[in-house]
Amino acid sequence: MPRTTASFLISPCGMNCGICRAHLRRINPCPGCRSSDAGKPITRVRCKIKTCANFKDEKRKYCFQCDDFPCANLEHLDKRYRLKYRMSMIENLVQIKKSGIRKFLVSEKLRWECPECGGTVCVHNGKCAECGRGAGDRR
Repeated sequence: MPRTTASFLISPCGMNCGICRAHLRRINPCPGCRSSDAGKPITRVRCKIKTCANFKDEKRKYCFQCDDFPCANLEHLDKRYRLKYRMSMIENLVQIKKSGIRKFLVSEKLRWECPECGGTVCVHNGKCAECGRGAGDRR
C-alpha cells in the first residue's frame, strides 16, 4: 500500500496526493506531484500550478508562499474539489501555514483513515482503497 500521509505527498496546491485515486491504485500508482514525472499522465506533468513560474524559486514549497495566493488557477481547482469532493486545497494550505506540515499530516491521517480497516479513503470516490467500504457502509 502506498504511503498516504508523508510531507512529500502534499503538493504545492495543497492536495494530499496520498488520498488521490491515482496514488491509491494498485497497478502503476502515481508517486505524487513532487516526484519524477516519468510515467505520469500528461495532465499531471503539465499541471498549471506545479509548473507555475513562481515555483522556479527553490525556497517556495506551497502556493501560500506566493504573493498571488490564491491565484486564479488555484481558485478554479479549489472550487472544483469543494463542489465534487468536499475538500478544499486552499483550506489545506491555510492550515499548513497556520499550524505547520506535521500537524496537517496528523489531521489528514485522521480525516482520511477508514474506520473499518485503517486503510485510506480516496477523496475522489469516498471508498477505502483497502476494504472498499465507503462512508456509512456496514457490510
